[in-house]
Amino acid sequence: MDVGNEFGYVQTYLPQHIIAIRLLIAAVLGAIIGFEREVNTAQAGLRTHILVAIAASLFTILAFEIYHTLDGGSSDTVRADPVRAVEAVTAGIAFLGAGAIFRDRGNVQGITTGAGMWLAGAVGVATALGYYIIAIGVAVLAVLVLAVLRAFAHQVVRKHGLKESNDL
Repeated sequence: MDVGNEFGYVQTYLPQHIIAIRLLIAAVLGAIIGFEREVNTAQAGLRTHILVAIAASLFTILAFEIYHTLDGGSSDTVRADPVRAVEAVTAGIAFLGAGAIFRDRGNVQGITTGAGMWLAGAVGVATALGYYIIAIGVAVLAVLVLAVLRAFAHQVVRKHGLKESNDL
């Protein structure tokens, strides 16, 4: 009897160390996005974005592991569609993001935070699928958009005396 099976060890399609690396990269990229939100006192910051990226990555990895466990969907009796799992992850993250949005005296707040959480999830999915360069590029682009456009918006607000907006 295999000792690993006694403790629930399951042979994976991807090597375990590759899975761990993908989860770690998702965490780091989620932290990069979340750090910008944390610095700017958003409701969902560093920890939230890390958890969203890791969860999205893990769900995606598990979906494809299940797919490969079922012989890649080659069986006529069992149909596995890993894209459905990715869609479910996207919907779940959108639900979390929507929870970050609220109205206060006619002002809507949290839209950027919700979008950042959704993006962190997408970065997690990309990382889980092994698209490291794309995931890194998107995380860097997100931080640039969040930080640079925030600075630009504050300059416009100060210069023109406009009311502050989270969407700029």
